[in-house]
Amino acid sequence: MKKEQQLDLYYQMVVIRRAEERGAELYQAGKIGGFMHLYIGQEAVSTGLIAAREPRDRVITAYRDHGVAINCGISTKEMMAELLGKATGVSKGKGGSMHMASTEHNFWGGHAIVGGHLPVAAGLAIGDQYAENDNVTICMFGDGATNIGYFHEALNIAKTWGLRVLWVCENNQYGMGTSVERASAVSDIRQKADGYGMKSAEVDGMDVMKVYEASKEAIAYVRKNSEPYFLEINTYRFRGHSMGDPERYRKAEEVKKWQQEDPIGIFNKYLLDKKIATKKQLDEIEARAEQEVNEAVEFAENSPEPAMEELFTNVYVDGN
Repeated sequence: MKKEQQLDLYYQMVVIRRAEERGAELYQAGKIGGFMHLYIGQEAVSTGLIAAREPRDRVITAYRDHGVAINCGISTKEMMAELLGKATGVSKGKGGSMHMASTEHNFWGGHAIVGGHLPVAAGLAIGDQYAENDNVTICMFGDGATNIGYFHEALNIAKTWGLRVLWVCENNQYGMGTSVERASAVSDIRQKADGYGMKSAEVDGMDVMKVYEASKEAIAYVRKNSEPYFLEINTYRFRGHSMGDPERYRKAEEVKKWQQEDPIGIFNKYLLDKKIATKKQLDEIEARAEQEVNEAVEFAENSPEPAMEELFTNVYVDGN
């Protein structure tokens, strides 16, 4: 990866972190409604993963989707405006935090129902199979989604029909407030792929370069062999499951331990140690990211609310 690309990854990660921090402030100020799930601590996952894809490869994810949207190329302004439910948002203010999507960027959405998007990912891959192309569908989901029926049905059909899907489990150690150990029959989530004869791998999700390399290899495997692959990315969310989470289920020492493995700090050190960037350059990148997020917040707050007639648009297909 070229120096400019690595610095851009750093920029994306900082933008996501600052955007999520500002989003939390706006939520607490009552400017964002509904549920909101922050990506703080998991920035290296989507940044490294999506950097490894080709633009023709599809991305679909769960409800912790703000960072994924930015990595897919959706502007910070559109993302922030969607959080505030404004007409200038990527989903025109009608999707909110959990339903960002842009077919223009080959991002097929955040989905609020746990695991509900896994069969959709299989469907996207079936469409590409019919079209006789070798596009890859990248499906991201949490560890909690691997305990439900949709997961097993989607993996089974993907393997049986030879679908080009990269299944990506973002194992952030908790399904809402329940630890993996208390909810999963196996210690390593990727073991669940064994039951479907599916090749799998595990990677440190706090290191963006490791995620990038593992994702690059996995995507190439799926494309070449016309079969699914399972990638477990171990990470940790620094904030609660959602903004309403009292976080009584994990100890402060545990959170503090993981925060010492901050993905932005790890990548900062990597760039300095490898002499890819100077401290001054990284400080400038961080300042630029801060400015982008400030401008996005200003744009979102000054944007109009959706018009009343928008209640009836994009609901039904015109049958004429």
